[in-house]
Amino acid sequence: MRIRLLQGLALLATGLLAGAFGYGAANLVPTFNAVPLDMRLSFHAELMKMNGITMQAAMAVSALSSLTLATLTHGRARLLAAAAALLALASFLITRLGNVPINGRIKEWALTSAPADHAEVLQRWELFNNLRTLTAVTAFALLITLALRQQPAGRKQPQTTPA
Repeated sequence: MRIRLLQGLALLATGLLAGAFGYGAANLVPTFNAVPLDMRLSFHAELMKMNGITMQAAMAVSALSSLTLATLTHGRARLLAAAAALLALASFLITRLGNVPINGRIKEWALTSAPADHAEVLQRWELFNNLRTLTAVTAFALLITLALRQQPAGRKQPQTTPA
């Protein structure tokens, strides 16, 4: 029962993380690219204020619940949960070391003006965004795989006879 609850928490947190990043990649980034630069910079800076706490919390709960699940399980389940934890951690590191520093620059640009190389910097932000989205979605897929391959409590695996 404890493992099922933990698995549910890992699925919820990782699903929210993958969904938020996926929505951003599929909808926000194309919108950022379709509006005038000053509008993008202002909106981006405001959005990052709102995202800071919620996204970090989702990444932390995703990584910690998956890691805890890995420590409490064995065999293939442990490998799947550990891989999901590493991928959630990768999402955090990509965000913290890639996106966040650029977000700081974007915040400055919103108050002043963008430098001549702003397009390259924004493309780098999008690359980091795509990478963290991929790691989060893959972590979520691994946890779904783990949940789907487990038998409900009280049911035994069917016995097969060799042919």
